[in-house]
Amino acid sequence: MPVPRKMRCAVTRVVDHGEHVYSIFLTPEKRLPRFLPGQFLHLALDPYDPSSFWPESRVFSIASSPSDQQCVRITYAVKGKFTTRMEKELIAGKEVWVKLPYGEFIVNNSGDVVLLAGGTGITAFSAYLDQLETDQENHITVFYGARSFDLLIYRSMIDRKVEICPKLNAWYYSENGHPQKDHEMKGKLSVKSAFNCLTKPLEKEYYLSGPPDMLQSLQSDLLENNIPNERIKIDAWE
Repeated sequence: MPVPRKMRCAVTRVVDHGEHVYSIFLTPEKRLPRFLPGQFLHLALDPYDPSSFWPESRVFSIASSPSDQQCVRITYAVKGKFTTRMEKELIAGKEVWVKLPYGEFIVNNSGDVVLLAGGTGITAFSAYLDQLETDQENHITVFYGARSFDLLIYRSMIDRKVEICPKLNAWYYSENGHPQKDHEMKGKLSVKSAFNCLTKPLEKEYYLSGPPDMLQSLQSDLLENNIPNERIKIDAWE
């Protein structure tokens, strides 16, 4: 695994997706260390003094591609004091500190996989999905849910990959609003609805990322449906 490094970054862009969900683009002062899709970083809002302790920070999945060494992207929803500070303080030109990369939530391509993502939990998979090519050998199915279809902010990237990758399929869920396109569903992402869309669901490996209550519910339902615990991988990002 790559050795984590600490570095100062400048906020170069803030995208407001609505409903207190944001994407932040950071430009590091030096070249990013090599990282793997699915890994995360620690973000600190306060200055870091190398002679002292690392300041308060929070972890965020690295949403950008490992091939982009000049910029790193994270996406977050405002929940709690730290992300409230982020919403107020992160503007273009703001300096922050990051340390990266961390984590072993790496998708295994040796067999067919199912990715279940709630809200900004999709960022644990975005770098992985963004690198898929037409010659992808294993089958990948994405189930991606949010409060509204507008908050499926990585959908356009996933749809582009679906068009070029024959073995990638995606389904989208919205707790509000009404489905208007194929592969759209109303309601929360669930194991029951996912199994209705899968062929041979008992033969696949499952990767889960999202809010804690969603993770607990999905894991419990997968176990009840005879998916062995060793084939359930969880990114507990909150």
